[in-house]
Amino acid sequence: MTKGVGGSDSATELSRLTDRLSHCQPIPEASLRERLDGLRHRMGEVGLDAIWLNAGTNLTYYTGLRWPATERLVGALVTANGGLTYLGPAFETGTLEGFMRLTAPLAVWQEHEDPYATLAGLDNARGCLGIDPTTPLVTAHAITRAWQGDTRDAADAVLSGRMGKDADEIALMQATKDATLEVHAAAARILRPGISTRDVTEFIHTAHKAIGAPGGSTFCIVLFGPDTAFPHGVANPKTLEDGDVVLIDTGCAIHGYQSDITRSYVFGTPTDRQREVWDAEKACQLAAFQAAQIGATCSSVDAAARTEAERRGFGPGYTLPGIPHRTGHGIGLDIHEGPYLVGGDDTRLEAGMCFSNEPMICVPGEFGIRLEDHFYMTPTGPRWFTEPSHAIDDPFG
Repeated sequence: MTKGVGGSDSATELSRLTDRLSHCQPIPEASLRERLDGLRHRMGEVGLDAIWLNAGTNLTYYTGLRWPATERLVGALVTANGGLTYLGPAFETGTLEGFMRLTAPLAVWQEHEDPYATLAGLDNARGCLGIDPTTPLVTAHAITRAWQGDTRDAADAVLSGRMGKDADEIALMQATKDATLEVHAAAARILRPGISTRDVTEFIHTAHKAIGAPGGSTFCIVLFGPDTAFPHGVANPKTLEDGDVVLIDTGCAIHGYQSDITRSYVFGTPTDRQREVWDAEKACQLAAFQAAQIGATCSSVDAAARTEAERRGFGPGYTLPGIPHRTGHGIGLDIHEGPYLVGGDDTRLEAGMCFSNEPMICVPGEFGIRLEDHFYMTPTGPRWFTEPSHAIDDPFG
């Protein structure tokens, strides 16, 4: 039997988990103000007089206000001359003010009024407006129709500020990733023949809460046996049998910052074939990590993983058996955010960038192996957030 897999139960494992996240503090207000200053500087460089930040993670990143995007217009107008005005429904005034991290005027509209006219009627609503790239198309069109001036896509100005993470962001992600890795180890120990993917998913959600993540799991993929060859799952997942490959991909969040870790191992004794593919996956992950140097392109990191896979008889390219998807993605307030470790993304790596490293190998009809850890770029090269899986016989060391 693989070390650290099976032999326990949910009640025992939950009793062992302790809060690992309550000490975490949100991003300081001073940092939020610095982010807005940086955004305004970039606005000046590209000739934008104002930017609309729609409800969602861009609004959170620059102002600290966490609010989900819905059909009701909520967001903030940031102007190049130093202005900040929030906008939202009048009946949400008290709630919006309670969630504000940076105090600023709140413009409101009643349910029967046109919120886009309210935005366009603000005193500082003039000149060329950049629109948050995450703004839904119907909302962006309505803003453009109402705005008294030109509008443009503000993707470069908005998203480029989020690529490099500061020490506070890295610390929050370090905490969530450490917590999720502990949950992974606990989940492995509860496995038994006949357990369902739903049972494991529910345990992981409860375990993430026990370890201090207020919302539990932000997502969870649990797969057994041949189902593991499908990166994001199947319609009718099987229950666990002896000899199955197990793939679990999950994460949690604290103050909005995400974890996302995948472990693959065998319930029972690995076969030679399972060991061959697992070792190849680990080698591809290491090749990507070693290629991730300051100044290298994101695409070159992806290419390094694929070169190693092809050397071991997988691929080429996206051909199966082999690696069917990109090697990695950026992470922060969003689980998946730019830049991406994929062919065609020639963004050059800089200190502060954070990525997943998960060049999954899929063998149709047999199984898939995904080992996913994350690293962040330091001035001297990449550094792991979490130690990669040790061995197929001992995945958690």
